[in-house]
Amino acid sequence: MAAFRIVDVTEGTTFALIPPCADPRFDHRTCDYWEDADRGSKASRPAWLKTSDSADRGGPRPTADDNPFTPARKEPAFNPFSTGAIGDEPEENPFAPTVRRERPLTSGVPRKLALLDRGRGVFGSYAKVLLVDDEPAAYSQFGPLSAYPRATRLRDLYPQLPSAPLPAIITCIASTAPARRQGHARRLVEAICNDLAGRGFAAVEAYPDLTRPEDETSAGRPPFWHSVGFETAVQDDRFPVMRRELD
Repeated sequence: MAAFRIVDVTEGTTFALIPPCADPRFDHRTCDYWEDADRGSKASRPAWLKTSDSADRGGPRPTADDNPFTPARKEPAFNPFSTGAIGDEPEENPFAPTVRRERPLTSGVPRKLALLDRGRGVFGSYAKVLLVDDEPAAYSQFGPLSAYPRATRLRDLYPQLPSAPLPAIITCIASTAPARRQGHARRLVEAICNDLAGRGFAAVEAYPDLTRPEDETSAGRPPFWHSVGFETAVQDDRFPVMRRELD
């Protein structure tokens, strides 16, 4: 019997597990289609898999000190209740709640890994891979609506959708070519829905693109979403909206 395992993509080792797209012209590992509403692409870009000092396409971003028109920064305001010198770190308050969040990966990693990691400290992981006997078989990307500007723009076309609370979304669901029609994608979506419910989301949506062939899209087809408990929230011949309420 096959052994199934689902892993969150959170660092280089798990990022390397992301399987190839069925159509080699595209690559989940270099796709920024949903993150960049104006210039995003699903294209395979091998150069993006290389690590660099900055995960941003344009290289390191300038700081305020690099801008001669930026007013000089003022010294920190004096705190009359501080026992240390001006600018010192405040003393620990044993009665104040502390929140320690992991900082997102921003350098020394492929750009796509930085995109997947940018909200992990607050939201959690943005992608999962399903393994069958330790071989990657399916991949999915998801997250809060605010993380994906293209999804936000598409959703704004349909004012009849609930405006609050905003849903989580699944932007991408894909099986490898040899693993298709075996239920792996459905198994992965169920795991994601359970995860999102545990993170406090009341609903999850997906936005299929019916204008392109199946291998050129990332969000499946309505019959697939129906098979995992989604309903057609907006009927459209090009860009329907699929929605599932979470328990």
